[in-house]
Amino acid sequence: MKWRWSVLCLIVFVGGCQSTREQLLAEGYPPAFADGFQDGCSSGRQAAGVISGAFKKNVPRYLKDPQYAEGWDDGFRQCKAMVESRDRNDYRDHYWNERDQRWQREKDRDNARAYRSQ
Repeated sequence: MKWRWSVLCLIVFVGGCQSTREQLLAEGYPPAFADGFQDGCSSGRQAAGVISGAFKKNVPRYLKDPQYAEGWDDGFRQCKAMVESRDRNDYRDHYWNERDQRWQREKDRDNARAYRSQ
């Protein structure tokens, strides 16, 4: 009985996983956009230094299909920025001391005040 419960939980867990492409299609994006986003995201992760990422771009399709091109550009930018942001936060968590963190908070508060006063 215990192993059946474990297998059932595993099936539910694995069955709930979706690729980025499948998720975009489920949200109503066109297949060409989803294909481009998936390729661009892989390329963006690679450009940000992720070793497992692979640069993927169907250049003829990129030049002829505006939806693929838009998806590729969006995927590239978003995934590259996500990796870079994570890397910045990891650096801060490991190397910043309390003085650095206080300085950043003060700088952020000053920026917020300056933007509000405009």
